[in-house]
Formats: sequence, C-alpha cells, structure tokens
Amino acid sequence: MEKIVELGLLYDFYGELLTDHQQKIYEAAVFEDMSLGEIAEEAGISRQGVHDLLKRCDKQLLGYESKLHLAQRFVEARKTVREILRLAEGSADKDNSDMAKRLDAIQRLGRRLLEEL
Repeated sequence: MEKIVELGLLYDFYGELLTDHQQKIYEAAVFEDMSLGEIAEEAGISRQGVHDLLKRCDKQLLGYESKLHLAQRFVEARKTVREILRLAEGSADKDNSDMAKRLDAIQRLGRRLLEEL
C-alpha cells in the first residue's frame, strides 16, 4: 500500500487515540496538505516540532496496527466481499453446474469472512 494511503487508513482507524493536538497537526499535514512551516505558524511551534510530532504520530499509528491489525483485517474483508460480488455477478445466466460452483465458492468466502471478523 502506498505510504500516504496506508497512513490515512491507519488514521481512520486509530486517529481518535491521538491527542486533540496531535490530531489537529496530523490532519493539517496529511489531509489539508499544509507545509510544515504553515502548520508551525498556525500552531505556534517550530517546523522541527511539527516534523517530530508527525513522526511520533506515524509511529503510534503503526504501533496500534501492529498490535490490533484492524486496518489489515478491513482491507482483507473488502477483498473478500469484492470476490463474493464477482462470483454472484451474472450467476442467473449460468447453467446449474456453474451456479452450484459459484454458490459453493460464495459460501466458503462468507464463512471465512465471518471467522475473520
């Protein structure tokens, strides 16, 4: 996963665990695409302070994910649901043997998804 996309996803899952100050700075940098200088001026801290805070936030978010794996499980669940939808798509136009194979695959994926959640 591209680093910025990965960190955005991790923030979606774990951002509420950061302090309000960390959230404000992180959102300004990642979602509002503000420069370190702009954030520093707005927050009343140094550019180095902003840089260090962002690195600490990244480390915290990655640490939460390494322990909880919520984002990874979410990505895997989305892949499974996409595969289920692909298998179900157009199944009304298929013969009975193909339909039975598709339904069997859908059931296996559904059971696996439930086990993972």
